Amino acid sequence: MTTFEALGIDARLIQATDELGYVNPTPIQEQAIPVLLSGTRDFIGLAQTGTGKTAAFGLPLLHVINAAAKHPQALVVCPTRELCLQIVKEIELFKKYLPGVSVVAVYGGASIGLQIRDLKRGVQIVVATPGRLIDLIERKAIDLEKIQYVVLDEADEMLNMGFQDDIEFILKNTPARESTWLFSATMPPEIRKVSRKYMKEPKEVTVGKVNMANKSIDHQYYVTSAQHRYETLKRIIDFNPGIYGIIFTRTKVDAQEITERLTREGYDIDALHGDLTQVQRDRVMGQFRDKSLQLLIATDVAARGIDVSGITHVINYELPDDVEVYTHRSGRTGRAGNHGICISIVHSKELYKLKQIERINQSQFHKLDIPTGKDVCRKQFFHFMDKLLSADISHGDYETYVPMLAEKFAEISKEEVLKRVAAMEFDRFLKYYENSEDLNIRDRGRNDAGRRDDRSQNTGRGDGRKTYTRGGGYAKLFVNLGSKDGFYKASFLQFILDMSDLRKDVLGKIDMRDMNSWVEIEKSAAQQMIRSLDGKSYKGRRIRMNDADSGGPGGFQRRSKGKE
Repeated sequence: MTTFEALGIDARLIQATDELGYVNPTPIQEQAIPVLLSGTRDFIGLAQTGTGKTAAFGLPLLHVINAAAKHPQALVVCPTRELCLQIVKEIELFKKYLPGVSVVAVYGGASIGLQIRDLKRGVQIVVATPGRLIDLIERKAIDLEKIQYVVLDEADEMLNMGFQDDIEFILKNTPARESTWLFSATMPPEIRKVSRKYMKEPKEVTVGKVNMANKSIDHQYYVTSAQHRYETLKRIIDFNPGIYGIIFTRTKVDAQEITERLTREGYDIDALHGDLTQVQRDRVMGQFRDKSLQLLIATDVAARGIDVSGITHVINYELPDDVEVYTHRSGRTGRAGNHGICISIVHSKELYKLKQIERINQSQFHKLDIPTGKDVCRKQFFHFMDKLLSADISHGDYETYVPMLAEKFAEISKEEVLKRVAAMEFDRFLKYYENSEDLNIRDRGRNDAGRRDDRSQNTGRGDGRKTYTRGGGYAKLFVNLGSKDGFYKASFLQFILDMSDLRKDVLGKIDMRDMNSWVEIEKSAAQQMIRSLDGKSYKGRRIRMNDADSGGPGGFQRRSKGKE
């Protein structure tokens, strides 16, 4: 097998990688490093998260920079603060035997004054999030004139988050760069467009297939009615007592609501969403990393760039609208060669989405029955027995108490003691699941199943997406935002809810086109959404939102396409 030494890396870097236990490069490292060591070739690396991309560009950067020159020579741009800090942490480990080499992280949510001070001390590698980097450029606090190498890490995520204009601005302001290195898990058209515009005959390397799911992940799904979605989630958690995972929701309202319900029921869980301050976000991530929290509930936007080792499960409380979003979600588990499980909770009307993801990702989904109450209790019981048998009794003076225990339980049989121990541990589960219902959707005849599905879609919170009926309690709104603005349905939904501070359950169907979209919404909430969006700006463009049925521009365009 190939070794790092055989790739031609500086001996001092080999010394550091040896100490870290890095002997054989991963496929993306093996193919990328020899190309990047020249420092003069543009490069595109397509590989899933968790495949070692940081070392794939971090080691070559340390190899090619000039340690004697105390100005920024390499710029790494990534989507989130967490990923920014993670990259710096890894590069710090690699440069252990390279005296005089400095790397600094610049990101939002921290003191810009302190970051400017760090830059002025002299640094060769800058790792930055787009927003903070542009802020520093505009303050003339960072000089990009001498930047020779630009790395775009998690490029697809940056574009999904609306950073395309920022990325192009950064590339335009690095006129002396000798090469651009782009790393991404997927290759949407926007990335291809940026590469053609700013890169010259890049060497492209693909590890696996673009959009292809990690083979170390088992993709599972459970089918239930919309009104039983939360209870199904709870069953899945209880049926996997050793779970350490992330639950993805569409909106921050869902994330917070589910977190509050599960917390009240005694689960070690917290939420990660856009309303958190940076201090709160750091606290939640710190608790999740040290496993004080068993579960993290997150929106797609808030979870960008999260890299936590050992995640056993990813749960989609609802399926995302876009295949690429599913790929990023599932990529949080099954990393570094470990096995992972990605679970999706779906309604029968969403099965077409699974087929689409399965086809594009070339992955097989396995349908499982939602565990019964007895299944859950049995699984928890065996888990408890395993914990009991593996308990470490080597330390502590337990022998001192054995005679007292023997005397105390002299009149009770061993079987009786075991029953009492089990009762203490399982009383809550047994009572909760004693009369639990079957949450699986059973085949009860076409007409009956159809009626049940319709009721579940239109009552309670469910999946929050009601069916629009003209003349009912709904309005139809026109907005001049669409896929050409960088939105997918999931990110558009998140955007309009965040802007209006409304809950997802007031919305009906969303019809998105290239330049415009139509949003079905409860009439009582329509004016609040219009007030919140109409006249605001998005990427320098004025947002226009109005009632599509009022005869205004939105209504005219809709009718002109013959869609009424």
